[in-house]
Amino acid sequence: MDTGTEPLEQTSAAGQAAPLDALVPLAARGGVVVLSGAGLSTESGIPDYRGETGRRRRGSPMTYQEFTGSADNRRRYWARSHVGWPSIAGARPNAGHRAVTRLVAAGLVAGVVTQNVDGLHAAAGTPDAVELHGTLHTVVCMDCGARAPRAELADRLDAANPGFRALTARIVADGDAELPADHVAAFRPVDCAACGSGVLKPDVVFFGEQVPLPRVRASYALVDAASLLLVAGSSLTVMSGLRFARHAAKQGTPVVIVNQGATRGDDLAALRLDLPLGPALTALADRLAPG
Repeated sequence: MDTGTEPLEQTSAAGQAAPLDALVPLAARGGVVVLSGAGLSTESGIPDYRGETGRRRRGSPMTYQEFTGSADNRRRYWARSHVGWPSIAGARPNAGHRAVTRLVAAGLVAGVVTQNVDGLHAAAGTPDAVELHGTLHTVVCMDCGARAPRAELADRLDAANPGFRALTARIVADGDAELPADHVAAFRPVDCAACGSGVLKPDVVFFGEQVPLPRVRASYALVDAASLLLVAGSSLTVMSGLRFARHAAKQGTPVVIVNQGATRGDDLAALRLDLPLGPALTALADRLAPG
């Protein structure tokens, strides 16, 4: 794995050369809030939606309206997600996640807001990250509200669909697997084990669904108290993340974006680094929190 010791090409929002040194004094003051996106998890083998490993050009993810509006759509979601679940369950934090944890432990990062649903910040040891869009590691009943570990649901789906999880498929963002229609049609979903008949949903915020207000408020509170907002691996395409960058910039808090590829918030950035997240964040942690 890349240790982050080799030279890194960096650019500012204006396209000018900008050394990593420019970020160090900003982060060294502490009070940093990290807003992370899917680009942080690609080095853990989880594809994103919009980057080079993503699938946005090949179609859109299921929306909340589609999921709730059709039993066939729910069958399709759970069939594809069941095959893709091992890619999420088996993912491990990468150097970028571990670097964020080091910066938290050093007292430099005051909070983390993540758009990711993979649970890798928690797995890396970062405490109390706000999981803005929820987590794939839990399922919730839309009827009785009961929650259960996704691993338990995987076992129940295995029992109802012997051998199905072993199907070969292309895995795309958030553990979604591309399956032919005949495989989807043969899949048997299961109901809530708590109430016996409820519809199960992953405990995540679908496209078209509202982020729960307590998470939004907690995220704004972190940004309000921040001395620096560090956007790590997010294209800021959706408003759920972009609003925090806009809020920080409006109140005069510097916004630094580290992302491979352009973002919707580039015009807000005091510093823009087009870098792979693992090496960049590791280099930053090595400078500010060695050992």
